[in-house]
Amino acid sequence: MRLLLVEDHPPLAEAVCDALRHAGFAVDHASTAAQALELSDLAEHALILLDLGLPDGDGLRLLPLLRRGGRVPVIVLTARDQLADRLAGLDGGADDYIVKPVEMPELLARARAVLRRPGNRSGTMLRLGPLALDPAARSATVDGTPLVLSRRELGVLEQLMRASGRVVSRQMLEEAVYALDDEVSPNALEAAISRLRRALEAAGCTVPIVNVRGVGWMLPRQDRP
Repeated sequence: MRLLLVEDHPPLAEAVCDALRHAGFAVDHASTAAQALELSDLAEHALILLDLGLPDGDGLRLLPLLRRGGRVPVIVLTARDQLADRLAGLDGGADDYIVKPVEMPELLARARAVLRRPGNRSGTMLRLGPLALDPAARSATVDGTPLVLSRRELGVLEQLMRASGRVVSRQMLEEAVYALDDEVSPNALEAAISRLRRALEAAGCTVPIVNVRGVGWMLPRQDRP
């Protein structure tokens, strides 16, 4: 799952990116409104964290532009702490409003809460046979037993589960799993899928990852009992 952080303060941006990546998310970072619009065109994001005081524009004016391709949830992350500012942010379409400074555990909890809201497909629990994956919590289980997966392995599993029964191309997997500034080796995706296969097999999972040569990968649909 990819998120977009729009924040022009380098130390805070680095801290937030580190926290989100450690929690299992892929993160794209923009420091200006122009960069944010460019990144939103290049990739699909499940959630946007938006600062209001950007060097080239106001975040509230940017918010509807970031959503022009669909209803992406937005959390405002700002130093503006007056009631009028909070009301303007929420009335302007923000799904949540966080005043800086913010504790990272709270930020992560609020992000998970927004992702899990009814109607937000990105946060819906995924199930396939013995597999279950909570996209918001970035965790997966086999028959209730937690799987120990890296961020990228979990991202691959999420995309394959979302498309169960259909082939997912290399491009689609890479776009979902890797942020734009990630350094990706030519065989990185294959290595992640190989590690994921081993983890599933070690957990006794009977759902195979099928390689459709020259096309991509898939998880077959599972018959309901």
